[in-house]
Amino acid sequence: AHIKLESYGFAITDATRAIELDPSYVKAYYRRAIANAAILSYKEALKDFKTVVRKAPHDKDAKLKLGECEKIVRRAEFLKAIEVGDAPSAAEGLDLDAIVIDDSYDGVRLENDMTQEFIDDMIKRFKNGKTIHRKYVYQIVIAVKDLVVKEPTMVEVEVKEGEEGGHKLTVCGDTHGQFFDLLEIFRLNGFPSDTHSYLFNGDFVDRGSWSTEVAILLYAYKWLRPNAFFINRGNHETDDMNRVYGFEGECKAKYNERIFKLFSESFSALPLATLIGGKFLTLHGGLFSDDNVTLDDIRKLNRHNQRQPGHAGLMMEMLWTDPQTAPGRGPSKRGVGMQFGPDVTKRFCEENGLEAIIRSHEVRMEGYEVEHDGRCITGGQTLFFFFF
Repeated sequence: AHIKLESYGFAITDATRAIELDPSYVKAYYRRAIANAAILSYKEALKDFKTVVRKAPHDKDAKLKLGECEKIVRRAEFLKAIEVGDAPSAAEGLDLDAIVIDDSYDGVRLENDMTQEFIDDMIKRFKNGKTIHRKYVYQIVIAVKDLVVKEPTMVEVEVKEGEEGGHKLTVCGDTHGQFFDLLEIFRLNGFPSDTHSYLFNGDFVDRGSWSTEVAILLYAYKWLRPNAFFINRGNHETDDMNRVYGFEGECKAKYNERIFKLFSESFSALPLATLIGGKFLTLHGGLFSDDNVTLDDIRKLNRHNQRQPGHAGLMMEMLWTDPQTAPGRGPSKRGVGMQFGPDVTKRFCEENGLEAIIRSHEVRMEGYEVEHDGRCITGGQTLFFFFF
């Protein structure tokens, strides 16, 4: 049940206890291996898959899983062996002027600046199952990377009062490659405009099969409205997750490997948090294992020195942690990061002058949930909030 609910940390704990009680219980090794593989701990999974095959040599599924896991471990070791410390950008040597778009291309042309006309046409193309030309994808991703790399690790925005009805900022949770859900949010809630800003709080790729469309559309709006359209990084805007949960393969299938590498570079440049009106800290995962962490620590975090979040530290916790109902801190149900209670949230908000934290990262049956005495707001997939 924990595996089905993606509570892989709990599944690992249960399986480990079962093995302690009965070292011959093959299913426990298998389930622990499945859970470890799901959180990308492939070396740990490999040990258990080998045990399963040794104890149940006729289990075809276990042999298949063992072979898959061995391939992944070998690939990871190979990539680590050839890794270059300061690898050149995928944009290096890319001559956009030399890429010719022939007359058969039936979409709106993109010149040096993003236009609403291009976005409207792009939406129609995506709805009809078409792509845009790879040159335009290059332009969009490179332009947005150049924008977000200059933004601070924690972007600070104010929602200004307008002449009619005020300025609105909508915060959206995980969209996970659900392009038509994204369009439905815009249809119901309004498309980005001069008086309506958006903040997408990470995890806009992977899982869904329209991840490139979602990412390109969000990036196009970011390019069009750089000071009124904001994107936080989520735990799925990372290389390891993209390899397992679909975005890398989708990029290669619809475009090419270079476009995935450009997206990867842009993901590592995305801000990790947004402070709204000085009162609402918005970040993908949640709070920290150390009570001494402050907003200034987030401001000072140099995300450019660490492209991927790893398994420990401030960046990992901002992308991975979850709230719990019990006070204090507890082990992560995911097997990555930890969980924080209402007392942790209360202290953090009081010490940093916040009204609440806003996070995504989890599905909520009602779409969103206000927790921790109103100080922690979790918006699940495709959920939105309003600030005036």
